Amino acid sequence: MSTAPSGSVLLSGGTIIAFDEKAEALDVIRNGALLVTGDRIAGIFDTALPSNLPPDVEIVDCTNKIISPGFIDTHRHGWQTALKTLGANSSMPEYVARFTTGSASTFYTAEDVYIGQLAGLLEGLNAGVTTALDHAHHTWSKDTVKAGLQGSIDSGARVYWNHAFTAQEGYPILEQIANFKELKSSQSSSDDLTTIGVAYDFFTHAPREEIEAVMSLTKEFNTPVFTTHYLGGPWMANNSPEVLQPLGVLDSDMAVVISHASFITPIGAQILRSSNQFISITPESEMHVGLSHPNGHLIQDQAALGVDTFMVFSADILTQARIWLQRTRSRLYDQALDRWEVPVNNPMSVNQAFLMATRQGGLALRRPDLGVIRVGAKADLVVFNGRSPGMLGWLDPVAAIILHANVGDIEHVMVDGQFRKRDGKLTFDNYDSIADRFLESAERIQKAALARPEPVIEGRFWGGCGYGHAMEVNACRGPGTGYGKQFLQK
Repeated sequence: MSTAPSGSVLLSGGTIIAFDEKAEALDVIRNGALLVTGDRIAGIFDTALPSNLPPDVEIVDCTNKIISPGFIDTHRHGWQTALKTLGANSSMPEYVARFTTGSASTFYTAEDVYIGQLAGLLEGLNAGVTTALDHAHHTWSKDTVKAGLQGSIDSGARVYWNHAFTAQEGYPILEQIANFKELKSSQSSSDDLTTIGVAYDFFTHAPREEIEAVMSLTKEFNTPVFTTHYLGGPWMANNSPEVLQPLGVLDSDMAVVISHASFITPIGAQILRSSNQFISITPESEMHVGLSHPNGHLIQDQAALGVDTFMVFSADILTQARIWLQRTRSRLYDQALDRWEVPVNNPMSVNQAFLMATRQGGLALRRPDLGVIRVGAKADLVVFNGRSPGMLGWLDPVAAIILHANVGDIEHVMVDGQFRKRDGKLTFDNYDSIADRFLESAERIQKAALARPEPVIEGRFWGGCGYGHAMEVNACRGPGTGYGKQFLQK
C-alpha cells in the first residue's frame, strides 16, 4: 500500500462542494482552495492561493476540477468480486443457491477471499468510494475470516469490516465468537482505517442463546457499527426495527445499518427516526433480483446508499445515486399521472441524491466527520476532471457529478489525507501483480462455480412464500424473444 508524504496538501483553484453545518445544506465555493494537513481538512478558502500556508505544503492544481467529499458505500460483500458477470440474469433464489456462503465455501480458498476482497476495495477506491461497510459473510473458517480482514486492511480504504456470524458445518458459532475475540485483541493500532464490527441475520429463528451470545460481543467490545439484512414482505428475512428494538439493539451508542429494508413499515420507520438508525438502499441490486423498495423513498432522511455484491453490480456509488434518483422520480411522477394529473415539480433533487451518496453514509455510521467537506472533517476527498468530454460545459457541480460524471472522470482520491488514486491511476504498490493474482483466482473460481449443477428451485423460499414466475419480455421483432444465454465459455 503506497502512502503520501505526511505534510500538507493544498488542492488549489477548484470548485469545492462543501457542507454548511449551520444551514445543513451543500455550499459551493468556486475557484477556491482546500488545505489538507495530516488526516484532516485544515482549511477551506475562497481564493486559489491563500496566504499563510504551511512551509511544506504541496500545491496540486485543481483548476477546472470539482472537489467532492468521498463517497460512502453502506452495504457490500467484497469477497464475491471474482464471481463477476456470473449472475448477470440471476434471480434471488438462484443467487442464494449458487453464490452465497453455503455454496461458495466449497470452492473458495482463503487466498481467493483475500484477493477478492482487496481487488473489490481497490475497484471502489478507483471509483471514489473512500468508506465501505462490508457485511463480511465469508466467515466459514478461521482462515477465510482472517483473509477477508487482511484484504480490507491492505487496501488503504476506510473499511468497516463486519464479521457475519452464521452457523457453519465444522465451524460453530461459539468457535466463531472465540476467533472474533482473538481478532479484536490482536488488531494493531496501525490498522486504524479498518474497524471490526458485527453482522447478524438470524433474529427471528436462531436459538435465543445464539442471539444473546453474538449480541453480547457488541457490548463487550463496544462495537461502533452493527449491520443486518432486512427484506420483509414475501422475502421473509424479517430483521426489522420492530424485531430489533425489544432486543435492545437500536437504542444504544452503536450505529445500526439495516440493509435494504425493502418492506419497511410506518412503525419501523418511526422506530428508526426515534433511535437515529439508518437503512442502506442498494437500488441496482434491489431492482435486479426483485427485492423491491416500495417505501424506501419515504425514509430517505434515515437512509444512505450501498452497492451490495460486486459480482453483479456497479462498484461506484455514482451509479447507485443516479439510479435511485431516477427511480424515485419515476415512482412519484407515476403517482401523479395515475391521478390524471400532470406534475409541475420535480420530486427529488440532485442535491438530495448527492447527500445520500456522501453525508448520509457518514451519519449512518455515526461519523459526522465523513462524507462532508468542512474544517475538521476527515480528508477523504475525490477530485473530478471538469474538462473531460462527459463533464465539459457544467455549471452546477453537484448536477455534473450526479448526472454526467463517470469513474473515468475521477483524477484524484484521498483517504485520511493520503492519495489512493492520483492523476487517474491507483497509487497501490504493485497493482499489476495484484491484478494478476486476482485473475488467476477468478478463473479458477468461475470454472468451479460453473461446474456445479444448476440448483433445483422448488418448495418455498426460506420456508415462507412459494415460488412464481415474472413475465419475461420480448426484445425481438422476429422469432424468439432475444433473451438468449450468457456467454460464459471461453
